[in-house]
Amino acid sequence: MTRLRALCIAVALGCASGQVFADTASHNANAETILKLTHADKMGTGVYMQVQQMFQQRFEESKAPDSQKAVLETYQAKASAALDQAIGWEKIRPDMVKLYTSNFTEAELKDLIAFYQSPLGKKVQAKMPEILMQSNQLAQGKLESAVPVVNKLLADMTAQLNPGKAAAPAPAKKP
Repeated sequence: MTRLRALCIAVALGCASGQVFADTASHNANAETILKLTHADKMGTGVYMQVQQMFQQRFEESKAPDSQKAVLETYQAKASAALDQAIGWEKIRPDMVKLYTSNFTEAELKDLIAFYQSPLGKKVQAKMPEILMQSNQLAQGKLESAVPVVNKLLADMTAQLNPGKAAAPAPAKKP
């Protein structure tokens, strides 16, 4: 009798774990679909471009002749390879899948997929980079007016914490 019960429990657990595996595989597949629809594999492009520009700027600052351009290109390629090792899509894709599956249910991912495949979702996808850039510029412009106030507050706090020392703190940097 106990063998039969143990066998039934083992079969039930096996079926349940198979269902969990199937659910996990489906959930992961939906996360992969969202990542493709949102072009998440391109999210590191800006970093790559900034690093390439840094090397280009350093090359120009060194006043190297154009005949040395191959040196620049070699180092840019090495920098890209280093970035691939750190943030290349194949390196971060599994973590991105986990991020989406831990934050969204499978049903929510399916809803997101439907949204991003809709005309409005496609428009959001196309417009969002420009909207984000403009909103960052807007916030940065507004924030500049707070820099003098923050610097004054830093100076006042320093004076209160260190009475008798008239040291001017370093000004806050603009974000």
